Amino acid sequence: MAQRPRTGPRVPFVHSLQTKFMLSYGAIILALVIFLNTYPILISQNMVFQSKRDALWRQADIITSALAGREALTAEGVAATLSMLGVTGVDRLMVTRPDGLVLYDTSEVDNAQGKYALLWEVVTALGGDDVFQSEYRDGAFRSRSAAPIRYRGMTQGAVYLYEYDQEQAQLLLDLQTNLLRISVVVCVAALLFSVVLSKAITRRVAVLLQGIRSVREGEYSYRVTLSGSDELSRLADEFNELTGRLQTTEEVRRRFVSDASHELKTPLASIRLLTDSILQNGAMDQETVRDFVSDIGSEAERLTRITEKLLTLTRMDTAPPRELTPVDLRQVILRVEHMLTPLAQQAHITFQLDLSGGCRVSSTEDDLYQIAFNLMENAVKYNLPGGKVMVSLFPRRGRTAAEGDLVILRVEDTGVGIPEDDLSKIFDRFYRVDKARSREAGGTGLGLSIVRDAVLQNGGQIQVRRRAPEGTCFEVTFPRWKEDKP
Repeated sequence: MAQRPRTGPRVPFVHSLQTKFMLSYGAIILALVIFLNTYPILISQNMVFQSKRDALWRQADIITSALAGREALTAEGVAATLSMLGVTGVDRLMVTRPDGLVLYDTSEVDNAQGKYALLWEVVTALGGDDVFQSEYRDGAFRSRSAAPIRYRGMTQGAVYLYEYDQEQAQLLLDLQTNLLRISVVVCVAALLFSVVLSKAITRRVAVLLQGIRSVREGEYSYRVTLSGSDELSRLADEFNELTGRLQTTEEVRRRFVSDASHELKTPLASIRLLTDSILQNGAMDQETVRDFVSDIGSEAERLTRITEKLLTLTRMDTAPPRELTPVDLRQVILRVEHMLTPLAQQAHITFQLDLSGGCRVSSTEDDLYQIAFNLMENAVKYNLPGGKVMVSLFPRRGRTAAEGDLVILRVEDTGVGIPEDDLSKIFDRFYRVDKARSREAGGTGLGLSIVRDAVLQNGGQIQVRRRAPEGTCFEVTFPRWKEDKP
């Protein structure tokens, strides 16, 4: 059956779950992209710097070892030594005296041979310290290294090396470009995925929201269908189970209201008909008026009984938990038998009691009295003249250890019995097997409902079956009360 769509106030887009999902995914992806475009580049730069430092220091160590000696450094001697070493891989090589005068310089642009070196790396090296500096700028690695030339603790000069590397810089730039392209692809894919996922999730939430709105408007037959086995699917199953129970409760409530209205309407209609007859017939004799008034009283009593039983059921449905005490069920049954004896004698019905002692249950005396009274009264009312009502009470051990000791109350009669098709319905409110006979006997169709609710509230169970060869048997089971021993 097609469901009528329900609409409600729309959630602003900026406050919707879809927007929150997208923003959350976007923040995570943005953080990952920033990390992807910075961490590998920084690691690669550090690896290049480390490699160049090792290479320049190694060359500087070779050169300073070759130039160190007894004699002071000269331009010719430095040139001859470096020519033999064949230094390669650097763009500039400079050697100075201890006072900073440049003895050798390979630079073709700003050759400083014969001048004093003003570079801080040279000054630091002449002070006795090794120096290395490298930077990535304008698409190239610029690396500088300087080392002192020492002989027997004396500084004879300094060596300065400079390298300009575009090849490794280009490799690093290519890596950065590739990472940027990958990041763009990842961002686009993540954005599309977040949109699809957020829409899928919010669509399923919208289905649940639509179901809630439908049920709120009273459409308890509405069911939600969500595929999958995740939490939302479980929530949909729970929602359907809840609406199923609400639907059942609503059907019971409507049926109850309908039945109650019908049952109350019948005596009211009879009272109105009888009163109208009296009022419209002024020549009615006194004896007929007395009969009509007696009938009005009977209908009023029946109306009172129905109202009282309805109030009893309402109190049982809404009553708070009560304090339970051990009650001797045998004494309660004897009181009921004493109260019903006049009614039984009038109908020529005989009570047969078989009551064991020690059958105490945790309950209230009023509840047990109501249970026993309704069952025994029905056994009298719906019996045959000259029939019997057999009431048995005895303890029994449960079939399992969890059941423990039980108390069984069995009420049997020799009446016409209950058809098999009606046995499952007799505890329903206002249900009567023979309505005409029930009204004759003053029945309201609520007595057995009260019995069932009272039994369940006291932790018991009730069963009904046909009795061979005739009649009906009701059997009530209660947990037996046991005194706690210290």
